[in-house]
Amino acid sequence: MADAKVIPFDDDRSRAGAPQRPPRRRSAGGSRRKRESARVAEVQELQERQLGQHDVPVTGEQPEAPGGPQKSQDGGLERRIAGGLAFLRKRLTGDYEIDDFGYDAELTDQVLMSLLRPMYEKYFRVEVKGIENIPAQGGALIVANHSGTLPLDGLMMQVAVHDNHPAGRHLRLLAADLVFMLPVVNELARKAGHTLACAEDAERLLARGELVGVMPEGFKGIGKPFNERYKLQRFGRGGFVSTALRQGTPIIPCSIVGAEEIYPMIGNAKTLARLLGFPYFPITPTFPWLGPLGAVPLPTKWTIQFGEPIPTDGYPPEAADDPMLMFNLTDQVREQIQHTLYKLLVQRRSVFF
Repeated sequence: MADAKVIPFDDDRSRAGAPQRPPRRRSAGGSRRKRESARVAEVQELQERQLGQHDVPVTGEQPEAPGGPQKSQDGGLERRIAGGLAFLRKRLTGDYEIDDFGYDAELTDQVLMSLLRPMYEKYFRVEVKGIENIPAQGGALIVANHSGTLPLDGLMMQVAVHDNHPAGRHLRLLAADLVFMLPVVNELARKAGHTLACAEDAERLLARGELVGVMPEGFKGIGKPFNERYKLQRFGRGGFVSTALRQGTPIIPCSIVGAEEIYPMIGNAKTLARLLGFPYFPITPTFPWLGPLGAVPLPTKWTIQFGEPIPTDGYPPEAADDPMLMFNLTDQVREQIQHTLYKLLVQRRSVFF
């Protein structure tokens, strides 16, 4: 604007030596206005050309990358490909770390979570509540109900914590020994950070400040018939409470609604289960009648709610050996989970929506 050429509106009305003619009304009202309009348009055109040389969008939108949006998308694709190649290079050269439990954080983040996330987000459409009850750091024990014939609820809980917690925390699940006896499943469970459900492993993880998940119902929970859905089974002998007391870590009750209906178990082939070495062999409306197709879970709508933590750091060290205290705390955790399950079921509009 500073170096724009200023054109006077009346530059030809008075010239040296030019004869002066009295202005005519018609000229002042017609031709003069036309000349002035033309010159105003010329000035505006000059200004627009100068601004166009360093024009910046004023709508808040960023200018497109050279080549348009397609090139920008290609750049994002190139970065993803480069990241994938770097990941493969580390795998092939062995340049990655695992802990003494076999946990591979990079593989879990980039591969295992990516495989579980579509089921979590699109298929079961999990809604998470109370994520703020999980501490940002330090050890904590998450205790949840168990259901669904196959232990998908534990995996969905792991994704819920990782994807929704502000600190992106990893949940280390305590699994039954059967998990570590199955080929392929054993290796994947170790890579995902899970370990055997025993007090020694749980205490080691909590002492490191890890987030540990346990489902005390065990096979009694996931193998119960459909007519007993959302009725908590016995919580064992309270071993998880003893572990939390020894480490002084909080216990966080967790209630999961939606998993009970993914495989409605209407029968149990006990003889076949004994032959295969399984705790139960489920019979559902679709399995084994539809073969492999019957193993596809029903697309139910899930809700996972983390309750308020129950502190344990105020108890003396010898409290972990007090059977009455362990019984009371176990019952408190169980009742809190059961009460929350009933509340969520009342609030639920539909099994599938």
